[in-house]
Amino acid sequence: MIGPVAIVKSEGPKLVPFFKATCVYFVLWLPTSSPSWFSALIKCLPIFCLWVFLLAHGFSFLGAHSSARRILAGLIFSSLGDAFLIWQEQGYFVHGLLMFAITHILYSSAFGMKPVNVSAGLAIAAVSSVSYMLLYPYLSGPFTYLVAVYVALIGFMGWRAVAGVQLANDLWTWTKLCACLGSVLFMVSDLTIAVNKFCFPVPYSRAIIMATYYAAQMLIALSAVECQEAEVARKRT
Repeated sequence: MIGPVAIVKSEGPKLVPFFKATCVYFVLWLPTSSPSWFSALIKCLPIFCLWVFLLAHGFSFLGAHSSARRILAGLIFSSLGDAFLIWQEQGYFVHGLLMFAITHILYSSAFGMKPVNVSAGLAIAAVSSVSYMLLYPYLSGPFTYLVAVYVALIGFMGWRAVAGVQLANDLWTWTKLCACLGSVLFMVSDLTIAVNKFCFPVPYSRAIIMATYYAAQMLIALSAVECQEAEVARKRT
């Protein structure tokens, strides 16, 4: 099993641009009331850096591992979603929702359907159901159905990520744990968005949303490099 120290040593330097871009976003903290292409660029910049992070592993790596390609595609659609949400008050919220729905489908495909882990699926289904029931009284029109579909998609993505971590059987890796934590943080971020938009103002909502979102995307991007780390480990032994 690849240890966390080995992962930090090999992948940490490639993530430096992501951390710098994230710091730029939080330092500038551009007002959401004045959407612009510059604010869209600043918001998307950390995700662009995660594209570069995966591309830095080489096209041969991406060509050989479909899960890494799907995560890269998910990051691309995430960037589009981020850009649309900059102008959500101008009517582009649904467009952003669609982009992130596609992202969750791609991530689910990357995480795969094995192991099934029914207990994890039931737990995620329960959390997703309760979340939707809390949101339902505040939803109206097409959002009643759109949010239901979105909750189902992100819940499915979370299940496939959590299912890969079987601590009791010692069937896990640090990168699978990254996928698990990333998916949970993504769900926290999106639930905060939903509550803040449809239910009531959440204190420090933007900070919570963006901190959990960037952390989630970084962890999911890290989960894509497992196969390469395994190859490096085999060469060293």
